[in-house]
Amino acid sequence: MKVVVLADDHSFQELISLSDQINWLRADDFNSWIQSSNADLLFNLNDNACFENYNGSSLPIFINSVSETLKNQNHPVNVVRVNGWHGFLKRTHWEMAGNLGDTHLMLIEKLNIKSCILTDEPGFVTARIIAMIINEAFFAKEQQVSTESEIDIAMKLGTNYPKGPFEWAHEIGKKNVLDLLIKLSIIDKRYQPSALLQKEV
Repeated sequence: MKVVVLADDHSFQELISLSDQINWLRADDFNSWIQSSNADLLFNLNDNACFENYNGSSLPIFINSVSETLKNQNHPVNVVRVNGWHGFLKRTHWEMAGNLGDTHLMLIEKLNIKSCILTDEPGFVTARIIAMIINEAFFAKEQQVSTESEIDIAMKLGTNYPKGPFEWAHEIGKKNVLDLLIKLSIIDKRYQPSALLQKEV
């Protein structure tokens, strides 16, 4: 199976580490990626993947799109969105939305990943929860409750989380977290982003 990937170094390495049974190829830019004709599937892990135009290819496509939905961006039916934030591709379960075809399912099987098909809504489930945790940590720091390192330690020891909220924010990217919170806060004010998070972004 040949998969052409558009991604930064970190995301590309994270993806290809999942299986050596796939012929992974990396594209230099969007135009060469979307015009790949000898591939079985295309994978766009860039942060702006949701804003690209995919009408130029009929191949099955996975895109990293946490905040934006397929419907709102009017993507064609061959496009499936996943949570491609740094660190999330190594999970045993992938949250995704869209119409999975046979080739999408074949890749998931070869990666030994369980697919969680969700409604095409911003944030899926896990990203919403983690964004909220990160936001609350920024509120705590903003109110001088504690330091970043102490909050990270407290969360890991107290809840057995694999990472603290500031470690997650650093890995995911604060802008990605803020973009999701802003999108979610439009319909639910509980997601209103911390002023400190906005300032740091």
